[in-house]
Amino acid sequence: MTQTGTLGASRIVEGSLETLKLMALLIVGVMLMVGDHRSDWLARMRYLAESAMTPVYRVVSLPSRLIDAGHDVFASRSHLARENRRLVEESLLLQARIDRLATLQHENLRLRELLGATRGYQVDVRLTTILDIDLDPFRHRVVIDQGERQGVHAGQALIDGGGVFGQVIRPAANQATALLITDPDHAVPVQVVRSGLRLLAFGTGERDRLELRNIPQSGDIREGDQLITSGIGGTFPAGFAVGTVSALADDPVRQFRIGSLVPSAALDRSGVLLLVWTRVVDPEPVGPLPQPNSVTRPAGSGG
Repeated sequence: MTQTGTLGASRIVEGSLETLKLMALLIVGVMLMVGDHRSDWLARMRYLAESAMTPVYRVVSLPSRLIDAGHDVFASRSHLARENRRLVEESLLLQARIDRLATLQHENLRLRELLGATRGYQVDVRLTTILDIDLDPFRHRVVIDQGERQGVHAGQALIDGGGVFGQVIRPAANQATALLITDPDHAVPVQVVRSGLRLLAFGTGERDRLELRNIPQSGDIREGDQLITSGIGGTFPAGFAVGTVSALADDPVRQFRIGSLVPSAALDRSGVLLLVWTRVVDPEPVGPLPQPNSVTRPAGSGG
């Protein structure tokens, strides 16, 4: 009985102590609430506590912030890649159009003379990408990602932002093989922009050189002249840049001259090309041209 009484008394004491602790905490809590309500001395403590917890918050939120940052970077890179591709494509289209329009001033008079008797051509283009490059050093060929199902046909011209790139020689269902203008088996009819002299530019097997053969000794051509497609033969529409004359020399028997031509197209760097379609378009009807040396007399004048 004595031991049982002792245990009961100790439990009563422990319960009293717990009650006293609870009351003390309540009193302290009430005092803090009253003090915080009547003054702002706890605001400084809260400020310091929040400042001390800031590194903890940063560490805890670091994984989510890294994930968000990675997502933003990926999205930005994807957007920039799409934007860059769009700008490259637009640049190619615009450059091709500029090269073609630049030759119109040299042909304007000739076209005016022929306007009533010839039909014009409208050029359409479509983007294509190089899939493969022939590694044979004696053949300059590439494979593009469009074929007969996309309307590609043999003999179709290929250009890049600089000028004439080559032509399709073997279309398949969804791809096609194209021959570069520098291939030894390739030739393209060209015309000197400055003088109008028509020639043929042959591939040499070198990526950075074409050759002009059988140039007449009296032919008006010199180093630095720009050459464009003449349109003869129908494969390459007239007006696209082909290259620049880099050198001229006499042939061994001095009957003709031979010229070296630097291609305008980036044959070893282009990855995106343009397929060229030409459509015959009838010119708009025009009135008769005025007769030379004709004089229009006013009505009612005597003659």
